[in-house]
Amino acid sequence: MNQPIIDEFRTNGGVVGGPFEGAPLLLMTTAGARTGRPHTTPAAYVNDGGRLLVFATNAGSARHPQWFHNLVADPQVTIEIGERVLAARAEVLTGSERDAAYEAQAARDPAFRAYEAATGRVIPVVALHPLKLDPARLAALGVQLKRHHAALREELVRLREDPEARRDLMSHCLAFCSHLRLHHVREDGAFTAIENEFPDLAPVVARLRAEHRVIAKALTEVEATGDVDGLLEELDAHFAYEEEHLLVTSAGPPSASA
Repeated sequence: MNQPIIDEFRTNGGVVGGPFEGAPLLLMTTAGARTGRPHTTPAAYVNDGGRLLVFATNAGSARHPQWFHNLVADPQVTIEIGERVLAARAEVLTGSERDAAYEAQAARDPAFRAYEAATGRVIPVVALHPLKLDPARLAALGVQLKRHHAALREELVRLREDPEARRDLMSHCLAFCSHLRLHHVREDGAFTAIENEFPDLAPVVARLRAEHRVIAKALTEVEATGDVDGLLEELDAHFAYEEEHLLVTSAGPPSASA
């Protein structure tokens, strides 16, 4: 149901028609609470200082939307606003802070008052805090990046070499592809923070984003054929370049010249 809105949003730089026309809208990608697969949902939002507020109305349904359960399980989210992709951390507001935020939104848009009246639950309000980086946090991000790469490499090698994995290759490939897609979605958001704080790394980020698009096509082929050999070569080169240029150590600041 949401896919046409998502496609229109991405095609038109965040501008959509229909019921969302003129409303501030973002796309939010969360990791599935049960599957770990990336799930993207359009959501109305409000700027609130340095954070963004979203509201788990589910159109007044008796149940919280699935995206809310996802971000409670894993608060790391990726958001798209216009043509920008941002990494963010989700925080569920509580008490008087939640109440004031929802009341202000209902005053701005009467539909939110109707959603509240239609359900017996307290509609959650979630603050999204965009990622901000300094050299120390970029260093920590680099360590995390390397750890994720090692896990993905190990999983892909197992797909290629483990007889048991090869007997159920397609099932294992689909799980791996979901993990890698989520990893790249989150990286795309983090790249924006890197560009903002470390402009010298912009050429590196541009290359990595382009490689993400190439790998996305390779993943589609893996899902269709189960052949992982070409993808393994692509990823080895991609991971090596990314680690070399984005991994920060105590030796000095990041550099795009290496």
